Amino acid sequence: MIEWRERHISEKHLVLLLSFFVGGLSAAAAALLKSFIHLIQWVVETHLIGDSHTWWYLITPIIGITLAALFVKYIVRDDISHGITKILYAISQRKSIIKAHNMWSSIVGSGLTIGFGGSVGAEAPIVLTGAAIGSNLAKAFRLDQKTMMLMIGCGAAGAIGGIFKAPIAGLVFTLEVLMMDLTMTSVAPLLISSVTATAISYILTGVEPMFTLDSAEPFLVQRIPWYLILGVVCGFVSLYFTRGMNGLEQWFKHTITNMWIKLLLGGLTLSILIYIFPPLYGEGYDVIRQLINGDCMSALENSPLEHNKWAASNSYWLLLTYFGFIILFKIVASVATNGAGGVGGIFAPSLFMGAITGFLTARIMNMSGLMVPETNFALVGMAGLMSGVMHAPLTGIFLIAELTGGYHLFMPLMIVSVISYLTIMLFEPHSLYAMRLAQKGELLTHNKDRNVLTLLKMDSVLETDFVTVMPEMTLGELVKVISESHRNVFPVIDSEGHLRGILLLDEVRNIMFQPRLYKRFTVSQLMTSPPAVLRFDMPMDKVMETFEDTGAWNLPVVDADRRYLGFVSKSKIFNSYRHVLVHFSEE
Repeated sequence: MIEWRERHISEKHLVLLLSFFVGGLSAAAAALLKSFIHLIQWVVETHLIGDSHTWWYLITPIIGITLAALFVKYIVRDDISHGITKILYAISQRKSIIKAHNMWSSIVGSGLTIGFGGSVGAEAPIVLTGAAIGSNLAKAFRLDQKTMMLMIGCGAAGAIGGIFKAPIAGLVFTLEVLMMDLTMTSVAPLLISSVTATAISYILTGVEPMFTLDSAEPFLVQRIPWYLILGVVCGFVSLYFTRGMNGLEQWFKHTITNMWIKLLLGGLTLSILIYIFPPLYGEGYDVIRQLINGDCMSALENSPLEHNKWAASNSYWLLLTYFGFIILFKIVASVATNGAGGVGGIFAPSLFMGAITGFLTARIMNMSGLMVPETNFALVGMAGLMSGVMHAPLTGIFLIAELTGGYHLFMPLMIVSVISYLTIMLFEPHSLYAMRLAQKGELLTHNKDRNVLTLLKMDSVLETDFVTVMPEMTLGELVKVISESHRNVFPVIDSEGHLRGILLLDEVRNIMFQPRLYKRFTVSQLMTSPPAVLRFDMPMDKVMETFEDTGAWNLPVVDADRRYLGFVSKSKIFNSYRHVLVHFSEE
């Protein structure tokens, strides 16, 4: 089959054909996940929770998280959380290879988690599913790394287009968040996948947007200053979201190591929060629909304020405090869900918090007598939070416009998204998805030079033909070693293979031809310390910085236990750099 394809179909046409299938399969996966979630939610809400505020709120989230955690531990046996981060890691560190099980495992894991009330979103898992479909299809047809990377982008674009009915957002998400380069060869496949997925979603669920607008007001120029304020507010809430979620995740990961304790603590935390704040249950899309259509009081259903709606409607501060606590605790609920073993993403939480942030900002302004539309602010607040959290203003603008059909609000969407993005950039240079990889130097960016260095791996530039010497060797023994070597640098290692220093030929050249000194000197007396020592796991951009700082041309490489592995030369890195740059610059 592969041979027939190579004879009859050019790679360019094959890429276009595969992008169509990747888009279709991603849309099918998105529809399957949504159907699975809705089925579980129907069973839970119809037969367990019902219409009243019952104790089942304390039980169902724990059931879902437990089922998801057991599924991941005993069936998948691999980490499937942080879907977008795993895609970025696969692109930069795994030659764009994503494991085959990711084509289905995230659907099951996130379906169980969200269906039973987990406070996370389904979008990141389905994006990972689409990316895995693209990666494995490209691998099956033996396409090169560059094309596999493009197919991952097609899968992600198709997933966004399919689950949100947002073809433009699918394209710009791939360019902004996955940091794909926009070239003539990449834009067509990405568009094909995104449009195909959206068309299939239209066929399956209709052409109506995900959130319909019933009461949005037209954009007025005199309200621009208030939208600027909302953008700044969204930027700071995005900063709280990013730092708070990252800090809580790290605490959960490093403090609690026992799986069952994580399940107990995370499940109980989530259940108690949902019992007190029912809007935290599930993805929160019902609350978004209510806020963007001016029905904020419906969000109080099943809450402690339900039986006192008159007080809530007449006491602005009571309502504001309640929604403020929801913003405060949403990240706790999301981290408790994922940290305990659930599977989900931050798309839905960011949209949820954005809508509430926009509503609260507008309500406070109205209390001050400014008279701004709360529905509009709730809508553009979603774009502001998404732009800030993901560092993707274009994605925020187009996604909310396509999600709601609110194209007439493009101007406030752009204002709030850009201001929110600029605000958080003052404090956090990377998004929540990218910050973990950026700290390790494993992140691809739109900086092509840095990308090439990121794609280079130490084992591809490591030279191991240096002859090693021992510290106790005499000068006479050293001369014999020098005569058999074509290098002028000799690593000095001890009996356990640890690097002790280096010996340069120039340091012994003036005495190596004096036999009377052969037994007087030993290698330990002649060796010197290298200008720097490189670790095998050091990112290549840090390696180049070390070369520049020391002015060295060759530097030794050791493992975590300081065992000698070889040398890296600047010329070897330059040659490999040119090779990778040419490969990834081809149109």
